[in-house]
Amino acid sequence: MNRIAVDAMGGDLAPSSVVEGAVLAARELNVEIILVGRSDAVNRELEKHSVQNSPIRVVHASRAVAMDESPSSSVKMRDTSIKVAFQMMKRGEADAVISAGNSGAMMAAGMFIMGNLPYVERPAILVVLPTGPGKGPLLIDGGANTECKPRHLAQFAVMGSIYAENILQIDRPRVGVLSNGAEEGKGNDLTRSASELLQSTPLNCIGYVEGRDITRGEVDVVVCDGFTGNVVLKTMEGVASWVVKEFKGAFMSSTLGRIGLLLSKRSLRQAAIRMDYAEIGGAPLLGLDGVAIIAHGGSSPKAIKSAVRVADETVSHDVNRHIIEVLGGLENIRDGRDPFSRRRWKQIPSKIDTLGEKPVTEQEGKEIDGGSKE
Repeated sequence: MNRIAVDAMGGDLAPSSVVEGAVLAARELNVEIILVGRSDAVNRELEKHSVQNSPIRVVHASRAVAMDESPSSSVKMRDTSIKVAFQMMKRGEADAVISAGNSGAMMAAGMFIMGNLPYVERPAILVVLPTGPGKGPLLIDGGANTECKPRHLAQFAVMGSIYAENILQIDRPRVGVLSNGAEEGKGNDLTRSASELLQSTPLNCIGYVEGRDITRGEVDVVVCDGFTGNVVLKTMEGVASWVVKEFKGAFMSSTLGRIGLLLSKRSLRQAAIRMDYAEIGGAPLLGLDGVAIIAHGGSSPKAIKSAVRVADETVSHDVNRHIIEVLGGLENIRDGRDPFSRRRWKQIPSKIDTLGEKPVTEQEGKEIDGGSKE
């Protein structure tokens, strides 16, 4: 039974929605839930549910990270629910961490407490896009790294392909580099170099894909830098909201339209289910030496339960081991020095053991808030 540490204080609807979702997960999934947060607030929410004999326990953390807190500031704070959850995973007391709270704080705490997997230079956010029937597609990076080098995109592609194959059960997932056109001469220096690197790997690389290809079922893993990926995600979210608004207006503008809405209700409900982020649950932060799931800030109880499912599957399928094995054999997309292995982090115990007890340096703050440009 995997042990999932859930940040009970993270998210717009915390702790009520988070606790309710955790209770649902404990009942329906074969997992142990560790709710991390202010014990008085968490226990008050638990009293609203029947949790006798449920595999749920509470671990106290006195503070929560605000949604507008900068990542560098958050790692200075002591005893936050996010840091306590990661510290539990570092000590082997939890197998995964979930938070619907400040995503920057999640990434900062994850990198400073857990470190990166060997051969992974940059952790990346992987997002399953709810674009219709089928599985995926996946987009990586969804916002962790605004500036990247070609080898970073190639590493993202490997991690995304492994996740698609092991979690979504997609055989030989098709990997494409997001660009402004499918022709070979399109793109920029980053995308062209990344595409060349990927062609020399065992991945099923299909070359460039355009933004419109994401929803056409022509690609399984879409690879891009975090700046581009985040723009894509926010644009898709905005378009989806606009389409729903326009459909409602069209249906409700006349009696005939309202009749059509009534007749189409079942089909529309099925489409809504396929595109519901609550079914997806959360976005794995791949590349950490551990399992971290970033849930939507407005996560409902159903979304929290789904995030627990994603964490459980990622641990059970040993995704991190597969990433290490594949990247370890691809010297052309890593620098060969393995500078981001556990050994590096063991040599910097002050960053891991005394976070919040000593000031973060200016350089460390820049790396946390914006990522190194190297």
